[in-house]
Amino acid sequence: MKKNLYVISGATGMTGSELSRQFLKGNNIVIGFDNFFASSLDSVKDIVDDENFIFYNYDINVPEHMDIIAKKVKELAGQYNGQLIFINCAAVVHTKHFYEVEHTFQTNVVSMKTFLEMAIALGATSYVNCSTSEVYSMQSWNANGGVKESDFLLMATAEHSQRTSYAVGKLLTEFFMKDAVDKGKIKGCSIRFANVYSKHERFADHIIPHIINNLLEKPQVTLLENSKVNKRTFLHNIDSCRAVMELLASPEALDGTVYNVATDEEISIVDLTKLIAKKMGIDNVEIKFEGFRKSDPERRLLNTDKIRTRTHWKPVVTLDEGLEMCVKSIER
Repeated sequence: MKKNLYVISGATGMTGSELSRQFLKGNNIVIGFDNFFASSLDSVKDIVDDENFIFYNYDINVPEHMDIIAKKVKELAGQYNGQLIFINCAAVVHTKHFYEVEHTFQTNVVSMKTFLEMAIALGATSYVNCSTSEVYSMQSWNANGGVKESDFLLMATAEHSQRTSYAVGKLLTEFFMKDAVDKGKIKGCSIRFANVYSKHERFADHIIPHIINNLLEKPQVTLLENSKVNKRTFLHNIDSCRAVMELLASPEALDGTVYNVATDEEISIVDLTKLIAKKMGIDNVEIKFEGFRKSDPERRLLNTDKIRTRTHWKPVVTLDEGLEMCVKSIER
């Protein structure tokens, strides 16, 4: 059986950690690194001692760190007989930092491009670029089964909100990916994930851990005013990981284009709060509404026909099952 070498940025994040876990099950080698901006070593504590998991507490924005990663890849050249695959899961995903233009640009655009160039220089077979459904901005749903990758975009501008700078940066990475593939430098694609969550998620301002953390203190949750009307779908990290693996297993799909990866289980934020409360044994939850987020679409519903047609992927973790995992993992 061929042994591959995977190089994963954001390796302790939600998708990166699960990918590392799954690749190691196949006796592959994984070089993972993370600066713990959105995670901790806890998410990979079950694999951190695996001899095939080489982990660095490194930052994708630090050239010296990336030089060491490149050197390590070269050192391992004789230890695998399969493919060299790069997966970029590093991203400034915390809602608060959507508004930090310089920070999101450096990590999501400049360093993504540098990581891609490293993969090409090292002769990598393929590169998967994790993008975001934020790219759809103010046109993130329609009545015909959700927005498609080919739909034109309607984006908020700097006149509306700095938040959109995050989406614009991620959109630019998709152009870098397509350009590299079109020029024959590498195989690869970009993935627009929609609201990935997992039991390892640490940011309390993301909606699911925010609700859980509130309910751990008292039967009351504070939500933004937007939540009175907002609806979302939520993608478990097991399914986001499976999407990456299915695309890598389908060479014809690594054509430089973009793939939506999401579920069609849409739920209102208010109903999401009530569902989590019920799972935590709380029948009567009080919901307070404070604050407002600009340029926040009421719905985000993605059409996933493209990835389902070109691969065998479809979501397997229901929202009910995923939330059950999150609630069971908390320490009370």
